[in-house]
Amino acid sequence: MAWIWLVAAGLLEVVWAVALKYSNGLTRFWPAVATFACMGASFFLLALAMKRLPLGTAYVVWTGIGAVGTAILGMALFGEPASPGRIACIGLIVAGIVGLKVC
Repeated sequence: MAWIWLVAAGLLEVVWAVALKYSNGLTRFWPAVATFACMGASFFLLALAMKRLPLGTAYVVWTGIGAVGTAILGMALFGEPASPGRIACIGLIVAGIVGLKVC
C-alpha cells in the first residue's frame, strides 16, 4: 500500500505544479485552490508512504515522479522544448527511480 500512496503523492505533485502554472502567480482563484489542495494531499500521502518506505527512496521517487511528469506536461501543454537532450535527461531520472526501487 505504501507504494500506491507514494505514486499517488507523486502524481498529485504533478497536478499541483501544473495548477500553479495555470494560477498565474496565484492570481486565479480556482487554479490556486487546486494548487494548495493537491499540495496538501501530496504531502499527506508522502507522509503515509514514509511510514513504511526508506526516507531516501520515498523522497527520490516522489520528486522524480513530480519532475518527470511536470517536464512532460510542460512540453505537452505549454510548448516547452522537447529536445533530445531534455528527453535523455528525463530518461536518466526514470532510470534513477527504477534503480532505487530495485536496489
